Amino acid sequence: MTQRTVLVVLFDEVQSLDVTGPLEVFTGAAKAVPGSYRVRTAALGAGPVRTSSGLTLVPDLPLAQAPVPDILLVPGGAGTRRPDRPLTDWLRAHGPRAGRLVSVCTGAIRLAEAGLLDGRRATTHWAYCDRLARDHPAVHVDPDPIYVRDGHVATSAGVTAGIDLALALVEEDLGRDTALSVARNLVVFLRRPGNQAQFSAQLAAQTARREPLRDVQQFISEHPGADLGVESLAARARLSPRHFARAFRAETGTTPGRYVDRVRVEHARRLLEDTRAGVEEISRTCGYGTPEAMRRAFVKTLGTSPAEYRRRFHPTATR
Repeated sequence: MTQRTVLVVLFDEVQSLDVTGPLEVFTGAAKAVPGSYRVRTAALGAGPVRTSSGLTLVPDLPLAQAPVPDILLVPGGAGTRRPDRPLTDWLRAHGPRAGRLVSVCTGAIRLAEAGLLDGRRATTHWAYCDRLARDHPAVHVDPDPIYVRDGHVATSAGVTAGIDLALALVEEDLGRDTALSVARNLVVFLRRPGNQAQFSAQLAAQTARREPLRDVQQFISEHPGADLGVESLAARARLSPRHFARAFRAETGTTPGRYVDRVRVEHARRLLEDTRAGVEEISRTCGYGTPEAMRRAFVKTLGTSPAEYRRRFHPTATR
């Protein structure tokens, strides 16, 4: 077996989990399949770097001495939010030589500054997608997925999405069984689909200020199979449908219909992952009524059908 080199770039105020999450995945795979990966860390200097949480990391070697890696991984963190010309110049010179170029969180900003994302589809942490698109118009920024693959370049959203992307790369290199073994040891799902939304409906929407609207949000989350039409929800809030729809959008940043759609997909996804309930039963439980209605919602939101989602992400379906 040809050993693949993974080089993780370190810098001051790097996000420690962006480093250690993927590192644990690749080193776990190397233990499961000896000789599969060699993971190294490198920084511009030989001295230690301090992460954004205050943790000190000591790189294995300076970037100037690093070999051309099979996977070059650039993590994110507060250090990416200000210019670093020497690191950008190094990435511009050496990034194109890597077999695969990977970023976690705002590491995509560093890749974009080096021109390595020009003409490519990419993502980053949801809070920085607008900045990435504004500062680098040649990059096709997609703010929704947890990770994006475009040729040999892969970019991911914040923190845990780097683990998902690393597991996807391990599965590609070593097969599903090895990736599943690593995921089980880390007590995570094998991987979430790359086009899964970066955050839940409850996090995506703001929490309403007024108590009746907050109660409606809570009711939707706890009763996805109920009648969640605007008229019914407005009656629960003791408002007219028109006033309710306007107030809900003003306070949460989304319409009642979109909020309900996201909650239902999220609830159905969990049932597919965690239970053996059939698709027809789940579609009724989550308020879709029919499996076809749920299928359309899944394809629109996740880019895959409920059956395919379960095949990929239900733990017993992979045994």
